[in-house]
Amino acid sequence: MGSVAGWSDDEERSVIADKGEITFIDHQQDQSLISYNPSDDGPIVVSVPFPFMNGQPQSVTVGETASDSITIKNNTDEPIELWTINIYSSSPEDSFKLSLMEPPKSKAGEDTARGFRETTCLEERTVQPGQELTVWVFSKPERIGKHTTAVHFDVGSRVIERLIFLMADDKISRALASNKPYSKEPKKKHFDLNDNNYVRGRRPAPAKLKGMRGKGSKKFKLPQFPIPGEVREILERRQLPDSIRGGLAAENYVDFFTALLNLEELQLEEDVKAFNMERVSMRRKGSQFVTLEVPGLAERRPSLVAGDSIFAKRASDDPNDGNKVHEGVVHRVEADEVYLKFSEEFHGYHWDEHRYNIQFTYNRLNMRRMYWAVNEATNLEKAVLFPTANHNKRQIRTTPFVPITCVLNDEQNFAVKMILRCRGGSPYVIHGPPGTGKTIIIAEAILQLYKGRGDAQILVCTPSNSAADHILEKLLKEKAVEVNEEEVFRLNASSRPYEDIHPDLLPFCYYDELEGVFKCPPLRFLKRCRIVITTYMSASNLLAEGVERGQFSHLFLDEAGQASEPETMIPISSLCRRDTVVVLAGDPMQLGPIVYSKKAECHGLGKSYLERLFESEPYSSGDKNYVTKLVRNYRCRPEILHLPSTLFYEGELIACRDESSYLESPTDFLQNNDFPILFIGIQGCDEREGNNPSWFNRIEASKVVEVIDKLRESGKLTQEDIGIITPYRQQVLKLRKALEIMEMLDIKIGSVEQFQGQERQVIVVSTVRSTVRHNEFDLIHCLGFLSNPRRFNVAMTRAISLLIVVGNPHIICKDPYWNQLLWYCVENDAYQGCALPEKTELAIPEPVQSMNPKDDAHAPFQDGNSRGSENCGFQGGDEYDWGQYCAQTALPVPCTNEDEWSDGWKSRLLFLVLICCVADESTASSPDNESGEISAASGAKLGASPELVA
Repeated sequence: MGSVAGWSDDEERSVIADKGEITFIDHQQDQSLISYNPSDDGPIVVSVPFPFMNGQPQSVTVGETASDSITIKNNTDEPIELWTINIYSSSPEDSFKLSLMEPPKSKAGEDTARGFRETTCLEERTVQPGQELTVWVFSKPERIGKHTTAVHFDVGSRVIERLIFLMADDKISRALASNKPYSKEPKKKHFDLNDNNYVRGRRPAPAKLKGMRGKGSKKFKLPQFPIPGEVREILERRQLPDSIRGGLAAENYVDFFTALLNLEELQLEEDVKAFNMERVSMRRKGSQFVTLEVPGLAERRPSLVAGDSIFAKRASDDPNDGNKVHEGVVHRVEADEVYLKFSEEFHGYHWDEHRYNIQFTYNRLNMRRMYWAVNEATNLEKAVLFPTANHNKRQIRTTPFVPITCVLNDEQNFAVKMILRCRGGSPYVIHGPPGTGKTIIIAEAILQLYKGRGDAQILVCTPSNSAADHILEKLLKEKAVEVNEEEVFRLNASSRPYEDIHPDLLPFCYYDELEGVFKCPPLRFLKRCRIVITTYMSASNLLAEGVERGQFSHLFLDEAGQASEPETMIPISSLCRRDTVVVLAGDPMQLGPIVYSKKAECHGLGKSYLERLFESEPYSSGDKNYVTKLVRNYRCRPEILHLPSTLFYEGELIACRDESSYLESPTDFLQNNDFPILFIGIQGCDEREGNNPSWFNRIEASKVVEVIDKLRESGKLTQEDIGIITPYRQQVLKLRKALEIMEMLDIKIGSVEQFQGQERQVIVVSTVRSTVRHNEFDLIHCLGFLSNPRRFNVAMTRAISLLIVVGNPHIICKDPYWNQLLWYCVENDAYQGCALPEKTELAIPEPVQSMNPKDDAHAPFQDGNSRGSENCGFQGGDEYDWGQYCAQTALPVPCTNEDEWSDGWKSRLLFLVLICCVADESTASSPDNESGEISAASGAKLGASPELVA
């Protein structure tokens, strides 16, 4: 970036000369800046002070002075007039100084300190032939974050520019610094297990129900549903099956979703390999088990439960060693250790000193449940799967009722009345933004049915255990209706830890203390239960116990927007009959299903059943016989709610929470005490460490801790009142470490996904990203917060009283949604921190239209949850032209991994720069080297206008 390398006409140009100030220069966008080293054989050689270390600016502690020398050497035969050396601009302002003397150390004598002179401009000097002049540049940062300056050397008729970067750290950020440079983990070996060429382990004995199953009841056995060999071959060749290519229709429902699930399963097979281990030991535990320590197991990375398989092979440097592969079966999981049983042969020769290569497999149980559900969906009425096929539109006649749980608003009251009088057919949908009372409606309707209809049997499903527990808690705390403990059952997966459940809920669960697992009770008990609460996945256990279709009169599916359609079909297709009332509650504008295969996601698996229903006329038109829309928000302050309402809900949201329930904002913290949002701008650095690909920003982490410390000084907040949202796992870990240092252990830190459905009085958001280069990678692959409007929506609507965003405004302003938030804060005097970027108006994008108006099955979704900019990577005559798609949507053609970004994108950026050079000779430049690196000045121009990247 910006320096004169010689005296030729293609010299590099100044980065900031036209602007006259520094706001933000992305030191990581152009790698030629990092690697630039001026040649010693030029006519004038100016050294580069504070060279980067491991690709990052050098670190200096806040309050301490950092200094370095700059040498100017005259390699010509004539004297050179050096008219001025000046600090042209700095960010923060006045944060760098110049001197002809080295700045004194803190312990320097009084005479030395008295003779030292600092300035921002050194006047005329003459540098004789062969002479070398030394000047000093130094900085004493007053706050954390990136400090940047441009030093100009006015030499003859030329100006040479040197950019200087320093990263100011404090005690917290230094403690979070990486001690291990990032290097991509080498690809691990894996065994070919397709031919079952391994020695089988010993599986746990099947659970005995001790006479609990009634006479005549048949035990349901879930089929295996293996991926057919020919299908696997097609998908592994990255070709698109015909069943997906035609899009979803009633005629191909099973084939369509089966193919998408096949794609997802192949991705899961691939993803689990990342956890493979090499040359590790296992220890004997008694005569029956060996144990394996698995780092990350406590955080379910990987997720292992009893019955899963792990494969082990003696480690050897000889690829033809002939060592057998042995299957170890998980019998118990404790913290970060699993108890395994192999074959007797393995246990006979195993010694603790042996080293093994370990290969993990994922548990197919949930995938098999979804295959089954998709196949069973063919037994459903067309009005359930494709409501447009139902030409006889229903008319629900409602009757008044007396609310049980609380005073309901008009929309909530209407929704409950419709549910109580609904008689099956197409699902009834309750949709609305966060905090509008969807779960309140479900709880009210359940209690009304329980109290008023003795024949009602109700199944409630949610995507997570915490959401299911929450509904049970709401039912139990309502004193107006006495719930019989024998009639309410909380069905848990056998793998759920006992300590995960609140003691008050345990009486409603079935736990086998001898075997130490949760179970499903016998059919005769389930037939007596009037309310069963479980997750979508665990609902299949009811089928296994012999529960028949139609036993439940009502199915309530909460948070339905978070589940994929096959997952939603597990309770619906197995248990729904024509007269079964199905109620879906959720918000299609919040986060959707978690899908690991980008290919499956962009072709339909990332779209929930709830969202798909809104593509049919009864729901899209807002027909009150099919759907109720909630618009009254009982969570957020009006100022916090304003932007999500405008961007996602057509401005219809109404803030209705009682003002007295909001926490009083700390007056010594906010700039505008009447505005409960604060944006703190800070320029940090993106980092990774070891072989962990996840990003963290230690500067932001320190600022977040500082913010929380100030909030808690007010004495009005407890740790439980505060939540921290950040998109990267490594940032979560760094923040936890920082809060441990500060002894603040009860503050929840997590991703947006972990906060969906939750709220806190105060939410602090750490956006992490601080470089355009990585920002572009995120945009392509829908990582972090950017390019995912739904993730933005959820993050903004978790706060009740105060929302604080910590991030680099120059990065997040590239996203239209975050750009709106930034300037919303600026306009309300709620911004503090680093210099702001120039204000730009970015249009909120419309949903991407299909490349083929007759069939939108091929176009990637642009709904914020799906990876709209993800190339699905299939080949075939009917595939859309991805280059054409990118051109029409102003998106860069994506690469498949970040290594490709480094090379492929640099060449694309160079191409853009060369085009600019043709248009304007004043910006002419050339590549610095044969590898396609962009010259310093060209990269700087691009850094000053990163919109060129797109």
